[in-house]
Amino acid sequence: MELRTETVLASLEMTEGESDAGSSEGDADYESLPAHASLCTHMTAGAVAGVLEHTVMYPVDSVKTRMQSLQPDPKAQYRSVYGALKRIVRTEGFLRPLRGLNITVLGAGPAHALYFACYEQIKRSLSDVIQNGGNSHIANGVAGSVATVLHDAIMNPAEVVKQRMQMYNSPYRSLYDCVLTVSRKEGLAAFYRSYSTQLTMNIPFQAVHFITYEFMQEHFNPQRQYRPETHILSGAAAGAVSAAVTTPLDVCKTLLNTQENVALSSARVSGPLSGMVNALRTVYRLGGVPAFFKGARARVIYQMPSTAIAWSVYEFFKYSLTQQEQHIQELGRGAQKASPT
Repeated sequence: MELRTETVLASLEMTEGESDAGSSEGDADYESLPAHASLCTHMTAGAVAGVLEHTVMYPVDSVKTRMQSLQPDPKAQYRSVYGALKRIVRTEGFLRPLRGLNITVLGAGPAHALYFACYEQIKRSLSDVIQNGGNSHIANGVAGSVATVLHDAIMNPAEVVKQRMQMYNSPYRSLYDCVLTVSRKEGLAAFYRSYSTQLTMNIPFQAVHFITYEFMQEHFNPQRQYRPETHILSGAAAGAVSAAVTTPLDVCKTLLNTQENVALSSARVSGPLSGMVNALRTVYRLGGVPAFFKGARARVIYQMPSTAIAWSVYEFFKYSLTQQEQHIQELGRGAQKASPT
């Protein structure tokens, strides 16, 4: 009996050892994300993620801007994103959906570098206070909101130029022509006319965005390892939820950016439209409650993949750059040990 008991215990210990080895081998496929990456790493990863996010999905963004027009030209009325892209390419040229991309790329790099770096630093500091370093939805929301202020300060002028060039029958020949014409006719303040509205929209957007992303990561990637599929899934969910709930504010922002002449004339607005309250009132006057959800489908279709791209690229570069920094540091320490004293 004693021999049989020892045999059973030995077999149980072997089984437990094999299962532990198997789990460690499974976890070895992914390595933990860096808990404390450098500021330079956050900024570099953020810049690359921002440029790719806006570049890949830019044609859909062009469609979204046009579909949010409150008084569209009969030739620019679209039923679907695909139908809109098809008609734009057929009637206006293959590159027309990319018009204004250059100013977006110029703004997206530095804007997203500050955006992600600010978010990571504030999130870490607040999480240490609120949850002793653990995940805090309050910290995520506050960090995302503060990061948005810096991001929009850079991106708002780019958004004004981009959306004016995206509109149907845009009168501007080039990026330079648009900047020059707007600054001459409306003054430099025109590039920040929608800034308060942009913040009113983007602060709740980014708060919902970051809370949703971190919530999804908490459930699908609790060990916070580098798992591309979870970053894509979490990013897509965050983009969809935040885009859907803030569409009415995005419609107001588009009207302030484009200063749509036909729409403003119909609403009997003289001079440039400014201010969130005036924008809300004008949108309601022109189309009632449904007008606040114009382009909602295009906005969600744009945000889901673009946010998934942004997070997956950001996490990849953050992981890769940190691994490279650690490797260089290890080589340096090895060289110091090897050198004679």
